[in-house]
Amino acid sequence: MTLDTIRTKLRGLYLGTTVKAIRFQVAMAVIDLAIIIFFLLGPYLGNGRSYLIADYTIAFIIACELAARILVATDFKRWLLRPMTWVDIVVLGTLLFPQQLSNFAFLRAFRIWSLGQSKAFAMLMKRAGCGEWEDVIKAVINFITFLFLVTGFVYATFFYHDVGITGFVDALYFTVATITTTGFGDITLPGTLGKLTSIVTMIFGISLFVRLAQTIIRPHKVAFPCPQCGLQRHDYDAVHCKACGHILNIPDEGT
Repeated sequence: MTLDTIRTKLRGLYLGTTVKAIRFQVAMAVIDLAIIIFFLLGPYLGNGRSYLIADYTIAFIIACELAARILVATDFKRWLLRPMTWVDIVVLGTLLFPQQLSNFAFLRAFRIWSLGQSKAFAMLMKRAGCGEWEDVIKAVINFITFLFLVTGFVYATFFYHDVGITGFVDALYFTVATITTTGFGDITLPGTLGKLTSIVTMIFGISLFVRLAQTIIRPHKVAFPCPQCGLQRHDYDAVHCKACGHILNIPDEGT
C-alpha cells in the first residue's frame, strides 16, 4: 500500500461524512472520553506501574493520531498553526513526562467540542431524526466542554493531589460558583495564578453561560423550510428568507 493510498483513506475517515467515517470519528471521541477518565482517575492510580503503563499507552495513541493527521493535512504549515494541534502536543508532552509536568489530559475535551462542530455531527443528527435539536445539542456540548475545561485546569493546578474525589468536586464547585457569579467564598484559589484564573473564568464564563442558556431555552434557529428556495433553518423572528428574500410566515410560540 502506497503512502498516497494511506493518505486518501485517512482523509476519508477524518473528513468524510459516510457511515464508516462517522463511526470512526465517534470511536475517536470514545477514545477521548477514555483519556479524560484516565485524567480523573490519576490520583487513585498514583505513580505506580499501572499508572505509567496507561500513561504511555495513551501517549502512544496520541502520537499515532498526530502522525495520521500530518498525513491528512494538505498544508503542513497550516496544520501546525491550528490550536487543536498544539492541544494534542501539550497533552502528549504531559503524558511523556508525568513526573515533571502536570497531567493536562483534560484538554482532550477540545476534541469532543471539535467533533460537535463538524459536518459529520450535523449529518449524524439528521440521520437520527434530531436535526431540529442540533443547535440545542451543540449548545449543551459547548457549555459542558467549557465547564469541564475550566474545572480540569483548576483541578490539575490546585487540587490534583487531594485524596479521593474531593479534589475534583472542589474544583467543579468553585467553577460553577464562579461562572454563575454566586461567589460563596468558601473555596478560593491561592496566589496570583488563582486570582487570574478566577478573573478569566468570570469574564468568559458568565457571558458564555448566559448565551448558552438562552440557546438551550429558546433556540435562535427554527426548522421552517422556505417555500421558494427550500432553505431549512431560519432565525425564529425572521421575516424574509436570507437566501432568496421570500416572505416567511414562521408561526410564533403562541400559535
